Amino acid sequence: MRLVYLSPVPWSSFAQRPQKFARWFHATTGGEVLWLDPYPSRFPVLADFKKIGVSDQTESGDLEPWLTVLKPKALPIEPLPGSGLINGSFCWGELLKTVQSFANEGNTMLVIGKPTVLALKVLDLLKDHPSVYDAMDDFPTFYSGLSKNAMARRELEIARRTTHLLASSTKLRKKWESHRSHVKFVPNGLDVALLPAAKNSTAKRSPAVFGYVGTVGAWFDWKWLISLAESRPEDQIHVIGPVFNPTDLKLAPNITFFPPCSHKDALERMLSFDVALIPFLHNELTSSVDPIKYYEYRALGLPILSTSFGEMAYRGDQEGVYLCDSPSDFNAAVASALEYTHSAALSQQFKQENSWEARFASTALI
Repeated sequence: MRLVYLSPVPWSSFAQRPQKFARWFHATTGGEVLWLDPYPSRFPVLADFKKIGVSDQTESGDLEPWLTVLKPKALPIEPLPGSGLINGSFCWGELLKTVQSFANEGNTMLVIGKPTVLALKVLDLLKDHPSVYDAMDDFPTFYSGLSKNAMARRELEIARRTTHLLASSTKLRKKWESHRSHVKFVPNGLDVALLPAAKNSTAKRSPAVFGYVGTVGAWFDWKWLISLAESRPEDQIHVIGPVFNPTDLKLAPNITFFPPCSHKDALERMLSFDVALIPFLHNELTSSVDPIKYYEYRALGLPILSTSFGEMAYRGDQEGVYLCDSPSDFNAAVASALEYTHSAALSQQFKQENSWEARFASTALI
């Protein structure tokens, strides 16, 4: 079997659910993978220009022999009627021929990770092959105006037409169960093979290090982070990853930023944390999010201080998880987090139950 994957993230970016699925697919079937990087699927906005010069590439550009990566070109006009005709005529002709030729060489599965006009064209092209929509985000919430409405229509069409639908969070599962049957709840997971040994809980340090690894985007709660830093002036706050959404607020002097790094290096850097952070805003954008970093933090034996957004809202009673939405609650939550001692046996069980292999195997797609 072969795989065509239309991804919401570039192959060379910090490895997430799409890259993990592609690697799992190849490891399980031995099949080749044709990967399509994302392209601009809305009109440009002012925030896009803030990202110029900021790269999210963290992985090597060297490709395995079983993998081919295509980078679709497109005019950023997708919300407009006829955009598919224009981009299809001027940008996607050869790409679609490559997809068709790839699929002609054997049984092929199509996975759509981002609902775009190109995804619909590939779905038409491979209509006789099994297809999957992997709903990892509530995509229309990332858009506004005409772009938001167009994305919602495309996503609904793709969700109704694909053979299988996977949902990564409780809210997404409920959303799609109102439109179709057989929605499979598949939360995010972790790459056990990349994990270093869990943190030694007995090694307490002063000052303590509170750390975040990941992209700083529109979902990042700057006020929360700054309030935490100001409440712990003797401790350190480390933020590791690309900053796509900088703040105009005054930063506390104990907040330090570090550049993006590979997934393997990021996991190693997590071990330098005494408390791991997930400071996301409460809004429509984050209400469907199941953060992968939660699984990685837990597997490494780290206590987690998080806002109660998205899927994290269901985890307040889990060991080592401390939900904190108000600065007035910082002292109690931080004190509990700093006293947390993880169980090696529990960490091992958590790894086994939440590995990407276990997640994807549960889908029964292959």
